[in-house]
Amino acid sequence: MSIAPLSATHADAGTAASARPAKPMALWRALNTALHDILEDTPEAFLLGEDITTWGTGGGIYGVTKKLADEFGRGRVLDTPISEEVLISAAVGAAMQGSRPILEIMYSDFTFLGFDGIINQAAKARYMFGGQFDVPFVLRTNGGSGIGKAGQHSQSLETLFAHIPGLEVVVPATAGDAYGLLRTAVASNNPTIFLEHKNLYNDRGLVSFEPIPFGVARVAREGSDLTIVATQQMLKRSLEAAEVLQEQHDLSVEVIDPRTLFPFDMQTVITSVKKTRHLVVAHEAVRDYGWGAEFVAQVVEEAWNDLDAAPRRLGGLRTPIPYSEVLENAVIPSANQIVATVLATRRERQHV
Repeated sequence: MSIAPLSATHADAGTAASARPAKPMALWRALNTALHDILEDTPEAFLLGEDITTWGTGGGIYGVTKKLADEFGRGRVLDTPISEEVLISAAVGAAMQGSRPILEIMYSDFTFLGFDGIINQAAKARYMFGGQFDVPFVLRTNGGSGIGKAGQHSQSLETLFAHIPGLEVVVPATAGDAYGLLRTAVASNNPTIFLEHKNLYNDRGLVSFEPIPFGVARVAREGSDLTIVATQQMLKRSLEAAEVLQEQHDLSVEVIDPRTLFPFDMQTVITSVKKTRHLVVAHEAVRDYGWGAEFVAQVVEEAWNDLDAAPRRLGGLRTPIPYSEVLENAVIPSANQIVATVLATRRERQHV
C-alpha cells in the first residue's frame, strides 16, 4: 500500500510531445523542454523552488527552468523562500490534494533539511491513510562531483532515497533519458526523487520526446567479456574505460545503465552476467553501503553458478568531497581505475 502499482501510474506520460522528430540537445535543455511540455499538457502540474525564475540564467542555478515563468506565469512557476523543510512539506501536501508539484531543491545536500517531509510524510502517506491518498510529487535536485562545489554541495545520496519504501528514485545519465524519465515521474502517482548530475547538464544527446518507463535498464554498450553497471558520471567513465579495454586489451565490455534505482531492473543485469560471467559495479557515492552492494548481492544470490570471478565494487572514498579539483578527482573513481578493476577481475578468472 505504500507504493502504487507501476502499471497503473506510468501508463501515459503525455502524448502531445511524442509526435516531434528526435532532436539532439543538452541535458539541461531536455529537462527544460520536458517541464515545458508537462506544464502545457498537465493542468495539475506546477513548479516551485528557490530562485527558479531568477539567478544569472533566469531559470535556476543551472538554467533548467529558464523562460517557463514567462510562458506559464508565476502562478504555476513559483519562486519560494529559502526553507527546504517548508517547501518539501508544502509540496507533499499539495500532491495529496490532487496537484502534481515539481519541486526543485538547488542541491541534493539540502534535502536533509526536509527529510521528515520526504521520508515520514511523502513516502508513507498512502500507508498511513489506508490508501486514501496518492502522492504524485516530484523532487528534482542534483548531486555529484566535478565542478568544485565541495563537501556540502557535491554528495551522491541516491542510496539513501532508494532505501526508503514508498519512494521512486531516478538517476538519468543522458539527455534523452532526462526528458523521458521526467515525463514518467510527473505521471506517476508515487513520490519520485529525480536526481540529476551537475557535471552532465551540458552533455548533449538525442531526445526522442517519448516517456521512458521506470524499472527498465538501458544497455549502453553491448559486450561479451564482462558487465559493468554504472550510473551518471560513472556511466560516462565506464564507457570511456570500455573503449580502452577494447582497443588495448581486446576485451568486450557490456555497460548497463539502471536509469532508476527503485524500481530497478535486475533481470537485465542478470541476463548480462550470465553472458559475460563477470560483474563490476561503479558509482560515485561512497562505496561503503552503496547501491552497488545491493546489485552485487542480488547477482550472487541469483546467478552464483554463472560467475567466473567475484563481483567487484568501485565507489567514492569514505570522505567528504574536497573543493580542490586535484583532490576531488582523487576521491572519485576514474576511467583508469575502472580499467584496472576490470583487468584485475579478469586476472582472477585465470586462477579459478
